[in-house]
Order: sequence, then C-alpha cells, then structure tokens
Amino acid sequence: MNGASREALAAARERLDALTDSTSVDSVQLADELAAVTALLDREPSLRRVLTDPAQPGEAKAELVRRLVGGQVGETTLDVVSGMVRSRWSQPRDLVDSLEELASIADLTAAQKTDTLDDVEDELFRFGRIVSSNTELRAALTDRSASTSAKIELLHRLLGGRAKPATERLVTRLVTAPRGRSLESGLESLSKLAAERRDRMVAVVTSAVPLSDGQKQRLGAALAKLYGRRMHLNLDVDPEVVGGIRVQVGDEVINGSLADRLEDAARRMAS
Repeated sequence: MNGASREALAAARERLDALTDSTSVDSVQLADELAAVTALLDREPSLRRVLTDPAQPGEAKAELVRRLVGGQVGETTLDVVSGMVRSRWSQPRDLVDSLEELASIADLTAAQKTDTLDDVEDELFRFGRIVSSNTELRAALTDRSASTSAKIELLHRLLGGRAKPATERLVTRLVTAPRGRSLESGLESLSKLAAERRDRMVAVVTSAVPLSDGQKQRLGAALAKLYGRRMHLNLDVDPEVVGGIRVQVGDEVINGSLADRLEDAARRMAS
C-alpha cells in the first residue's frame, strides 16, 4: 500500500484495538460483520470507488455506509467502517484489503481473549504444511467449480473439533473467499498477523529431528536478541537436513544445516 492507505489502515487498526479492548464487544461477531462488508465491496467496484472518492466529504460517505448496512451489522462494525471511509485511500482496492485484514485481526483478538492465540498460530502453520504436501487436498480446496458449501463441509470435517474455532473461521474464510490469492500465501499472511498480534516475528525452523524444549528455548532467545523482538517458532522436520537447522525469518534465511555446508564446500572445491 502507498502512504495514504498505510496511514488509513494504521488508524483503523488502532480504532479496532480500542474497541476490542472492551469486554462488551463480541470480537467474533465483529469479524463476521467486517468480512460481510468486505464481500459486499469486493463484488461492487462502483460502490468502493464512491466510498474512496477523495472529492466526496467523509461524513457523506459515512452516512452512505450507515444507510447501506446499518440494519445488518452492529454499531461497533459501523464505527469501524465509517471511520475507514472517512480516511483517504490511495486506491479503492486498498479499502477492501484493509477491511479483510481487520476481520482477521478481530478473529485473532477473540483467540487472544481466550488464551488460544498460540494454538491458532501453530494450527495455521501446520495446516499450511499439510496443504503444501497434499496435492489432492489443495486441489479440492481451490477448485473453482466446487461449491462453497462443499468446501465448508470439507474444512469442517478436517478441522472441526481438531482446531480452535478461530483457526477454522480464518481458514474457511480464506478458502471460500480467496480474492485472488493462493491458499499458501493467504495462510502465510494469516500466520504473520497472528504473530504480530503477539508482537512477535515468525521464524520457520527446519531440522532433521524434532528439537528439544531446551533447544527451542535457546534458539528463541538467540533469535529474539538478534532481531530485537519476541520470536514465534514454527517448527518443521525434514530428514534431508543432515545436521543443524535452517531458520527463515521473513525473506532472510539463516542457514546452519550440515547438508548446505557440505554443498558449499563442494562448490568451493569445484571452483
């Protein structure tokens, strides 16, 4: 997003945090309603252009939102959306993307309030790994000819009773309304939002064998010191990593595996 949209999203996130800090706000309902508004604007390009038109007064746009969805969503959702349309956006699509992000944050906030956010982070990561390794499952979840109800039923069979409610809601929303994203990139974005909610970065750690609790603690502490932020470790096991570990934080790879050191040595000898 460009500058104006980044500022508008930051303001909206601050407002969302202020509202969800209240115990009277139902974060799950808020997430569902924000997702419904996202879907509305996603399929109505003329409406989102009107709501992001800088030539239109902010109050007029907020009043239009109230007339359109006032009877279908709660006051908290109206407060969030009205504030967003009063802001300036670089392009209409940014408003829709930001609404979707706020819906996800509201679901993650609900998980945080029930002390299940760590579980949701882990479940999103594990589900992403399952999808990546199971081509038939990925095909079923991304099949454009499959009905929404069929995908919802499949996800419920996979996740219902096995994953936290927030995980199932987030994954279901992503699968049924991908909005042009791949399933893998969508899951990665949700994982990052979950980690950010805990003010932590995500490190994907690949090792030949599972790490012990002590190793995980020492690695987490070392990475936190290196990056200056708390670190959430997503752990993966790959027998092809002969020894050591491979750590990826964002786009940066800290490669300490023996296999890669051997490959590097072989390259040096060949040159």
